Amino acid sequence: MNRFTIWACRILTAIVAAALSLPAAAAAVEVDRIVAIVNSEAITSLQLRDRRDRVLFNLKKQDMQLPPEDVFERQVLEQLIMERAQLQLARSSSLQVDEAMLERAIGLIADNNRIPLDKMRRALAEEGVTWEKFREDVRTELTLNRLREREVDNKVTVSDAEIANFLRNHPDALSGAEYRVAHILLRIPEGADARQLEALRQRAEKVLARLRAGEDFASVAADSSDASDSIRGGEIGWRDRDHLPGLYADAMGRLKPGEMSPPLRSASGLHIVKLLEKREGDALGAQEIEQTHARHILLKTSEVLSDADAKARLLSLRERIADGADFAELAKTSSADLSAARGGDLGWVNPGDTVPEFEKAMNALALNEVSAPVHTPFGWHLIQVLERRTQDMSEERRRNAARAILRQRKAEEAYEDWLRQLRDSTYVEYRLESE
Repeated sequence: MNRFTIWACRILTAIVAAALSLPAAAAAVEVDRIVAIVNSEAITSLQLRDRRDRVLFNLKKQDMQLPPEDVFERQVLEQLIMERAQLQLARSSSLQVDEAMLERAIGLIADNNRIPLDKMRRALAEEGVTWEKFREDVRTELTLNRLREREVDNKVTVSDAEIANFLRNHPDALSGAEYRVAHILLRIPEGADARQLEALRQRAEKVLARLRAGEDFASVAADSSDASDSIRGGEIGWRDRDHLPGLYADAMGRLKPGEMSPPLRSASGLHIVKLLEKREGDALGAQEIEQTHARHILLKTSEVLSDADAKARLLSLRERIADGADFAELAKTSSADLSAARGGDLGWVNPGDTVPEFEKAMNALALNEVSAPVHTPFGWHLIQVLERRTQDMSEERRRNAARAILRQRKAEEAYEDWLRQLRDSTYVEYRLESE
């Protein structure tokens, strides 16, 4: 959900911004027309205008220099094309966002913006944004996020050998140093031959010549880069070095603020990276945490088992345990959790491993004490604490941090490759004409 919270705030800002930037009268008299066909679906000029105005408003707020109007419009259209292609794939594979998931997402947006839901709804209405339009935009973002998770993120694995190799070859990793980075990507066509590769190399040299001649990096990125962030001048934003793509992280070690790299080759294409700023951060240090060895019995509510019935059954089991019944045996016969086969044993639990309701109840227990029924999003639990210990987690934290870094890098590279393949396999007919 971390990625979700980032883009959730962006959705609300963009929607309200579009309403502020587009006069209602102008939208009412515009004649609609088809500007592109994506497989069998049309993108209209009104849809393009709406997206363009949202992007334009945000870029102006960031005081960014814009590319020429025709280049800017084509870039926004490409964004819409890629979005439409992904939504078509989601529909064809029956990937859907149900109402419950949508409502939770909208509630999270309101929480992140620290505004009550009813007040947010009124604020959108005052700016001319219908609640139905807002809901549909949130549904779209959720669908794209779930599609990426299914097609890319969930398929990424990181082995223990990769973690050990990363820590051995990057002794300065996890230093906490942060970099503000911008880039230009010149994408390699699928199945490119020697002639196309040479043309790409020459294109990269021309881009580099413009930069060395003093042209603004953001402006060159806006009209030259094939990356989805080209409209923002290719700026990635602040990231610690370990969470940059590997190719970029290696380049940061050789660059000073204001410097840029020569063209760097990857499977996606040629990259030119510029280090805008650098700041020091907090290195990952030692950490001691208290671990809890616990077991539990879980009952999940359903159409045939209500909350009241689940709670009553657990109270009965608790009485039997107090009378001498074996907790593990009752867990094996009664628990709906996968841990039932182990007598409900969860092993050593770290802070944050369980949902807050479970952790709070577990932490309040004395050794061998059995809790009253505890309600969590997973159902109703009886919890028993068997042991507690303090553990030095420094090495485990380093390994977990390295795993997260490698997983993110591999996921981003795989996602870019997946998007390229999807774009190459999508039929697109352009009908965007000069006005």
